[in-house]
Amino acid sequence: MPDRADRVRPEGVAPEGILRRRPPERWLFSGIYGLVLASAMVAALDPAGEEADPGPDALWVLLTALASSAAHGYAHVIAQRASVDGPATASRLRSVLAEWPLVAAVLPTVGILLAAVAGWWAEAMAVDAALLFNTVALFGLGASAARTAGHGWPSSCRAGALDMLIGLMIIIANALIH
Repeated sequence: MPDRADRVRPEGVAPEGILRRRPPERWLFSGIYGLVLASAMVAALDPAGEEADPGPDALWVLLTALASSAAHGYAHVIAQRASVDGPATASRLRSVLAEWPLVAAVLPTVGILLAAVAGWWAEAMAVDAALLFNTVALFGLGASAARTAGHGWPSSCRAGALDMLIGLMIIIANALIH
């Protein structure tokens, strides 16, 4: 029989009577997508043997997140247009704007790269710090989502570890390529 703390509770029931507000699924999706995007971009923009230039790298990470966010939101608009005839509405604009968590998720990476521009550390250290931060954040989002859904700590940590594996794969790929 599973441990009492590891059982899944019915939806909306928080562990030990604690009230928990569930984050919207889109926020979690966009946040995780943004962290993975930022990790992949920062790893790809750090070529071995070339001169480091963290300023343009930070700009590329941000622009890529903005473009991805707009494209994903617009894909929702197209899908809505295909299923419902009629003029564009405010709800369609909200579909595009609702992708803000993707952009917000890359901001720590942009900040870490800009710290390298300011001379606080070398770009290679900034890339390592961004990859580590994003990997830990992936764990945190995965574990937090599982806890909010009512899972116990062991189950939530397993969910976080699975999300964290994506970040670890990017770190390993970055190390192998360099």
